[in-house]
Amino acid sequence: MQNYTYTLKHTSRVENKVADTLNRRTCVLKQLNAEVVGFEQIKEEYVSCLDFEEIFGALKQGVTQEIDGFLLQDDYLFQFYMLCIFRTSLRDYLVWELHIEGLAGHFEQEKTINVAESLFYWPSLKRNVARLIGQCCTCQLAKQRKQNTGMYIPLPVPDRPWKDVSMNFILELPKTIMKHDSIFVVVDRFSKMAHFLPCNKTSDAFKMLRSTLME
Repeated sequence: MQNYTYTLKHTSRVENKVADTLNRRTCVLKQLNAEVVGFEQIKEEYVSCLDFEEIFGALKQGVTQEIDGFLLQDDYLFQFYMLCIFRTSLRDYLVWELHIEGLAGHFEQEKTINVAESLFYWPSLKRNVARLIGQCCTCQLAKQRKQNTGMYIPLPVPDRPWKDVSMNFILELPKTIMKHDSIFVVVDRFSKMAHFLPCNKTSDAFKMLRSTLME
């Protein structure tokens, strides 16, 4: 290349669709041909697939080379650089492989969708991924999900003093002359009156009840 005069110019990924698409399509085909048994059958199933039959037929007849980002390479249908997968259990198989692959397997739903969308395309991909991950026993057992069970319900308002009290401890304080290192705090929710009882960190329930009654 030293015999030529040229200037290197960077083209971002968004603008450099042709080179990026060609490289990615080739890598996807080689990888799937090596790992998925019967992968060659995909070419024959596009004709009868309700999701891609019209686009595949138009491209196959040579009416145009590209339709809304769809194009053919080696008789495989791509949406840009994402391989189109027809309606079959192959979709579920590929999603499971992406979901549990590697040492950091069982990705969450959003990450699995992002990985799947970077390689494959079919119209209901997000819905299918969400359904399959919802059926994953490992994720159900190991990963917690926050649930909104409704609005917070306030505590009932008391109608007289000392009907409803709150109790708390303040621990790890400097020891007093009487060897107390904690404070037991009792607050009446009606009158907001507070009582502070000296105690020890090791005090049990019997000692605290006795101190409260004496107070």
